[in-house]
Amino acid sequence: MAIKQMINYEPTKLQGHFHESNADEILFGGAAGGGKSMAIIADAMKKCLKHKNIAAYVFRRTYKESEDILVPTAHLLIPKETGKYSAKDHNIEFNNGSSLRFRHCFKSNDMYKYQGAEINFLYIDELTHFTKEIYDYLKTRLRANINLHIEPKIRCTSNPGGIGHAWVKKRFIDLTEPFSFREEKVYSATLKKTKAHTIQYIPARVTDNPHISQDYIFELEKKPESMRKALLTGDWNTFAGQAFPEWADDINGYSTAQFSHVIKPFEIPNDWKLFRSFDFGYSKPFSVLWWALDFEDTIYLIHEWYGASDVDVGLRLTLSEVAEEIKKREIELFSGRSITGPADPSIWDKSRGISVADQLEKSGVYFYPGDNSRLAGKMQFHYRLDFDENGYAKFYVFNTCKEFIRTFPSLVIDKFKVEDVDTKCEDHSYDAARYFLMSVPSKLKIKPKRRKTFNPLADKNVKLKSEFLTL
Repeated sequence: MAIKQMINYEPTKLQGHFHESNADEILFGGAAGGGKSMAIIADAMKKCLKHKNIAAYVFRRTYKESEDILVPTAHLLIPKETGKYSAKDHNIEFNNGSSLRFRHCFKSNDMYKYQGAEINFLYIDELTHFTKEIYDYLKTRLRANINLHIEPKIRCTSNPGGIGHAWVKKRFIDLTEPFSFREEKVYSATLKKTKAHTIQYIPARVTDNPHISQDYIFELEKKPESMRKALLTGDWNTFAGQAFPEWADDINGYSTAQFSHVIKPFEIPNDWKLFRSFDFGYSKPFSVLWWALDFEDTIYLIHEWYGASDVDVGLRLTLSEVAEEIKKREIELFSGRSITGPADPSIWDKSRGISVADQLEKSGVYFYPGDNSRLAGKMQFHYRLDFDENGYAKFYVFNTCKEFIRTFPSLVIDKFKVEDVDTKCEDHSYDAARYFLMSVPSKLKIKPKRRKTFNPLADKNVKLKSEFLTL
């Protein structure tokens, strides 16, 4: 039986792609007004009506969001004779024994409420409002008794922005062409076999939804540029709430260092100062950043080591392993020049025995305590990111520093501390950079007319350096 015959719903073309896809994991994301929430409820209802005795879970960050958005949508779609909604339990119980369950996961601890849950079909509305930790945990609850004769699936929707923007963008947008399938090979040592897990990104566009009036589109056109691009066109590179909207990554400026903070690597002059900064992590990623400072107070992020095995998951290396790798890189890249710099001051804590800093020093790697002032540190970025009238800034990043370039523009403002970055973001490289910026503070914004006496990227005699590619 077709979905439109089971419920009061006529899918658009893109919603049809969403329903018909057999991918294991889908993000239906992008522009506002694309019919994403309607599609996710319709798909969950379709599964519940098609299969007996199954459980489909639909998550929002809070129950209020479900009650305000998803539950009213469900009431519009479901014929009264097929099921009944319980406001007390937040469930729709269908006559065939299946259940559609509206759930929330506001904090990390909330995910453990579902430790014993058997989720046959997992739906998450506004995925970027969730951390990757919560998402990964909820996926572990995805299972089904073989007698149900179903294959569990994951279906998500989202607009750009939110605390999960960086990891969602990397998983679904950066690595997956729209509509195509990307395969992840999963090997089971227990079963001694490999299975392909398929991931798909379906872009949502407001213009593909015939049920949206032109007045809504005109309203989006009036929004500030970052909000308009995110909500109207589904642009994942700019969005409302972005902590550093002035950040620019423009390939046209890679060779000139004009109107782009991302530039091509070049050979660092021997008389420039070199620094290293560090944000410690074990179960979470650590970040080691190497910096160059010129004579005009311009800083360059020239190399990085991001200690992650997955998005926001640490390498779990010992401190001696970290120190040895740092020394190895500095010998290869900087001819063994003596380098030090600031680190998170908490690594000098000795309340539980020998400190992290002391253990690194025993292995020959030295830091000094960084200034952890969060608001002042954030302002240092704003000062240095500002372009003068000729398009030059005081902060540049070599385009080989992929993890900084991935995570920095995805940082969002804390809703409760609006002058600060939300610490639930993947902020490890940001913190390492903040310690360094606070160690070489720029007290004033860039003067409108700043003479560039030396531009390494414009000087034809300066060699580009392939050695700064990530090791």
